[in-house]
Amino acid sequence: MELFDSLKQKINGQNKTIVFPEGADVRVLGAASRLAADGLITAIVLGDKIDIQATATNHAIDLTPLTILDPADMSTADHEAMLDALVERRKGKNTVEQAEKMLTDPNYIGTMMVYMGQADGMVSGAVHPTGDTVRPALQIIKTKPGVRRISGAFIMQKGDERYVFADCAINIELDAAGMAEVAVESAHTAKVFDIDPKVALLSFSTKGSAKGDMVTKVQEATQLTHEAAPDLAVDGELQFDAAFVASVAAQKAPDSKVAGHANVFVFPELQSGNIGYKIAQRFGGFEAIGPILQGLNKPVSDLSRGCNEEDVYKVAIITAAQSLN
Repeated sequence: MELFDSLKQKINGQNKTIVFPEGADVRVLGAASRLAADGLITAIVLGDKIDIQATATNHAIDLTPLTILDPADMSTADHEAMLDALVERRKGKNTVEQAEKMLTDPNYIGTMMVYMGQADGMVSGAVHPTGDTVRPALQIIKTKPGVRRISGAFIMQKGDERYVFADCAINIELDAAGMAEVAVESAHTAKVFDIDPKVALLSFSTKGSAKGDMVTKVQEATQLTHEAAPDLAVDGELQFDAAFVASVAAQKAPDSKVAGHANVFVFPELQSGNIGYKIAQRFGGFEAIGPILQGLNKPVSDLSRGCNEEDVYKVAIITAAQSLN
């Protein structure tokens, strides 16, 4: 089944609600309207009602299926409840006055809606830079228990081929524990996309063929991943060819149950991950879907400011699917 047909089937009838803090943006508004009209999600768009109506009128977007929330129209009781919840969540790190200022930012409002259970996920970033989307999520939703950091995965797809690459978007450097966390979270992401995860922790070395601190880190990360997820098919350290090509694996890692068959690739740091997915995208003709933020308690997705309406539509479907787990 085609990837997004499968994801649509998963979320259809699940009554998932996604909040879009950038409601006046034509790309966001058009995607949200389509998603709601298709019956895939309940879409809440935040923004000035006059601006949203003007965008809809200028671009013939149907607002009927949408829930529009203008923060200026929020009731005093709802605002106070959100303010109290934010102050409590920040546990002395922000004053009431600082929290009031935060709640003038639609990304903080949207994040609080997810935190308070008023939405199942949030999609932002069409207008705002990554930090404006990720910062409130880290401060309020926070990472899952036992997870120290978020990471960014890409689904690489071409025809019937489908792989996960991570971390390709967030962490400049990863220690062994961080790499292991990314491996476990990437396996969870793979399952959302109907990929049975076989995880390779990548290096320039295969099974001790080279020495050095960078190799040792991947070896330690592999052991930590085994300890954290003993039922997960994972191996390392593996060069990419040994992880991906069965004939190479037979020579370099003949006893591995993952080598030659890996479909989840964990890079040792951001530089190689970012370069790797872009080479696959540009040379290999793979579609790169993401980045998909991993490790949060509830899903928040960061769009590219260069996105189009179809990108917003697809990322919202992914976000709703993530909320099922």
